[in-house]
Amino acid sequence: MQFRWYLPLLLAPWLGCAQGTMNKVGGVEPGGPDQWTVAKAWTWYQDAGSIRGCNYLPRTAVNSTEMWQAETFDPKTIDQELGWAEDLGYTSLRVFVQFVVWQQDAKGFKKRFGQFLDLARKHRLSVMPVLFDDCALAGREPYPGKQDEPVPGVHNSGWVPSPGLQRVTNSAAWPELERYVKDLVGNFANDRRVLAWDLYNEPGHSNLGEKSLPLAEAAFEWARATKPSQPLTIGVWDNFYSSLSKRVMALSDVVSFHAYDAPAGVKRKIEICRKSGRPILCTEWLRRQEGNTFAAMLPLFNLSQAGWYHWGLVAGKTQTYMPWGSKKGDPKPAVWQHDVLKADGTPFDPKEAELLRAQ
Repeated sequence: MQFRWYLPLLLAPWLGCAQGTMNKVGGVEPGGPDQWTVAKAWTWYQDAGSIRGCNYLPRTAVNSTEMWQAETFDPKTIDQELGWAEDLGYTSLRVFVQFVVWQQDAKGFKKRFGQFLDLARKHRLSVMPVLFDDCALAGREPYPGKQDEPVPGVHNSGWVPSPGLQRVTNSAAWPELERYVKDLVGNFANDRRVLAWDLYNEPGHSNLGEKSLPLAEAAFEWARATKPSQPLTIGVWDNFYSSLSKRVMALSDVVSFHAYDAPAGVKRKIEICRKSGRPILCTEWLRRQEGNTFAAMLPLFNLSQAGWYHWGLVAGKTQTYMPWGSKKGDPKPAVWQHDVLKADGTPFDPKEAELLRAQ
């Protein structure tokens, strides 16, 4: 991305940074004394280089549990697919981890996570782990062991949340959630293979709403206690003006957001996030049938100096090439919603591959 070096100067009127604190910017309150200063966040962003990524799950996994548990962890497929990602010009991966896998086998999980980081580094890819997630598309809590097979024709039919919706509002479960965050972030707090920590995907999803805010705030506190060298973030995704969205934006070292809208809607979201004065990352996008395409989004992100991660690399058991709301038995659409590569590694659209390699 050209002209990155002078963007902080253009944003100077917004950067209320002095002696480790930030003035109120664009209606967003500062996130506390341990939050990164705006200047530190911009230094990280410059050092990170161009952030061009995807949300990654191997084609052999129906959800994050199947990706990480010992009996179904698939390094051979991961190695192959990350090689395809490298060839397309990606530089980073956003990857969901799963509390119940850590809960069952923390030592083994960390070993497998380290193996994944090695494979990513081999293919010159950094990693942004996602620790918590309120999306419960399978309609059930997370569970260890054999996962349900995907429902043919249904978008992401096996996806389960982390740590589970019941734990989000159950304070009795929080001591173990604190150990999970501190164990994972603490063990990799100075690992250069980890680019940043996305602490909580779409807090408030699955009708939780503001009930997820206390856990989101706690996740920042627990992660900061380990003194990570990487920035912390939680993406805003629904109502960008809600108290939950404003709070997680205020707490984030770098501001992240999701944007599956048509281009005009994505522009508005970028404008809101830019008011923070901090670097911005779009951590979920790509909805081709809405005009949210590579041809439309890549120039917009480049112009806005925003790092990005679209949803999906290889078509697989998540079936996220299907549209949201698809029904059992629906045929694969002519225009995929997400994903870039077929199961054999060939692109869904060769023109998209050309655009990616040209970045």
